[in-house]
Amino acid sequence: MALREFFVRHRITSAVAAPAVLGVVAVVAASWTLTSTPQTRNTQLTASVTECHDMVTISVAGRNDTPVAGTTKMLVGANGEELPAALSGDHRSDWVDPVVNAPADAVDPGSYAAVYIAYPANMATYEDAVTTGVANTEQVMREIAKACPDTKFSIVGYSEGADVVRRVAMNIGHQDADRDGGYGIVDPADVVGVVILADAGRTAGEGPFPGAEDPFGNPDGFDQRYQNGTKPAPGRGALPGTSGDFGALNGKIASFCSDGDLTCAAPENISLLQLAVNVGRQLNVDALERDGLTPATGQDVAVALSRIALAAFADIQSQPNWMQSDETFLQVLLRVSDPAYKPGATPKATAKAESISTSEMSPLAYLPQKVLNEIIGLIVTNQNTIPVIMSDPYQLTLGPNGTGHHFDYWRDANSADGKPLTSAEYAAAWLTHLAKQAQAGEPVDTTAKPEAADLAAAYKAVAATSAAPTSEPTKDAAASPKTTSATPTKTVGATPTKTAISSDPTTTVPTTTVPTTTVPPSQSTSTAVIPKVATPPTPSSVAATTETTKPTAAAPTTTTTESAAPTTTSGR
Repeated sequence: MALREFFVRHRITSAVAAPAVLGVVAVVAASWTLTSTPQTRNTQLTASVTECHDMVTISVAGRNDTPVAGTTKMLVGANGEELPAALSGDHRSDWVDPVVNAPADAVDPGSYAAVYIAYPANMATYEDAVTTGVANTEQVMREIAKACPDTKFSIVGYSEGADVVRRVAMNIGHQDADRDGGYGIVDPADVVGVVILADAGRTAGEGPFPGAEDPFGNPDGFDQRYQNGTKPAPGRGALPGTSGDFGALNGKIASFCSDGDLTCAAPENISLLQLAVNVGRQLNVDALERDGLTPATGQDVAVALSRIALAAFADIQSQPNWMQSDETFLQVLLRVSDPAYKPGATPKATAKAESISTSEMSPLAYLPQKVLNEIIGLIVTNQNTIPVIMSDPYQLTLGPNGTGHHFDYWRDANSADGKPLTSAEYAAAWLTHLAKQAQAGEPVDTTAKPEAADLAAAYKAVAATSAAPTSEPTKDAAASPKTTSATPTKTVGATPTKTAISSDPTTTVPTTTVPTTTVPPSQSTSTAVIPKVATPPTPSSVAATTETTKPTAAAPTTTTTESAAPTTTSGR
């Protein structure tokens, strides 16, 4: 199945309808506002971690695009307890599926599986959601590694899930082994690849493959060049406080960023916008988008701003020489508004020696210079704030019908410009290469060249985008994802079964059963049940236009075809 058949026309929520701070939160932080209609499914439990595979991809999707306990068939642990995860197939993500499901057809049945992590993928409290996502991801990886010590892992995250995956990868890469050689999460050597699509923690100037021998060309062990550029996307991630290297996982990371996606390519010198992002991470943005500025949401904003202001004054008060320092009040606000800020934990720079003892001078003596620094600092650190706002950044990042740059990863191929694969296709080809090595029981070879078979499906997908009329799948076809867990090849600690594990110990459910997909009334705002699938533009038209068409997916046995003329919108 062509990878680009999964490109979906998502419903993008409207920008936060509030003045000043709320508006700029939407400007930069809005790149996490993907929405997908939740799916209601049979809630019986399906697969156990004891059904071992040579390689498992841990997948963390974006906002409102994750499994939900009680409505999705969940993975169970070695003792039958429900885990915060679901097999790909029991949960569908039209964005992440093309990447994480690609290796399944290239290896033996049961050798590979993809698992989606369940977490509160929302922006009611962004930091709480991401922190829970990190904890759930590490828990599931521990359970799988404990039951199946020979299993290799890859990790994939997109949008809000990209933030989760970055933090997990950094935690794994910086672990210290205990006295017995064990690790608190998993052995970093067992993590063979990490894909981060829209990396909010990306450092300015960082290439797509941090820590690799060729950070702009390819990850270590996969000698297939990524597109043709030697320059990274401009700017940096919108959450610089989450930046850092990946320790033992350096060289195994693919961090993709599209120019114009303000999640990962936010310009330098937008300190007021960065402050708004930090404030937004502590607000219920979901409620603000849904209800606008009401007494309830306004109180939420006021409480967050008051908390940050009090923290700033307390931080300044803790520095006896703050008036002598060059730090501005805006810089203090940026520091204390980061949710990771801990009072007293930031080292204080010592003031420069003066011709007379600073203790003999009144702090007011530094006031004129301090005021000047504040004015200059405000101007210098916000040189790009106005240009960013004037560029309509919300539409630039999250344009309607998937036209924003936050969705470029499924359509950024351009063969005329030396870019035969999209970012998603490249990631899929790399994971396929890793899955084949895991099946063969081979360690990752840092000098290996990919075989033609590793790239065949991805290149085929590129050619498939030139096909003319598309077809719209039947409802049954769209709701029949492939299940890869029915035939496990290895078992550690339990006897694998080809039937699903039911929440009722006396009942089993065949894994081939296709649950019915519905939209919970409390969570839907429309009658659409199956999200529309769109096909990205052909490589030759990427630079000029953005095209969206109806889906091309079809069921294996029955297909209802409906001709659709592609719609074209003017390029940006």
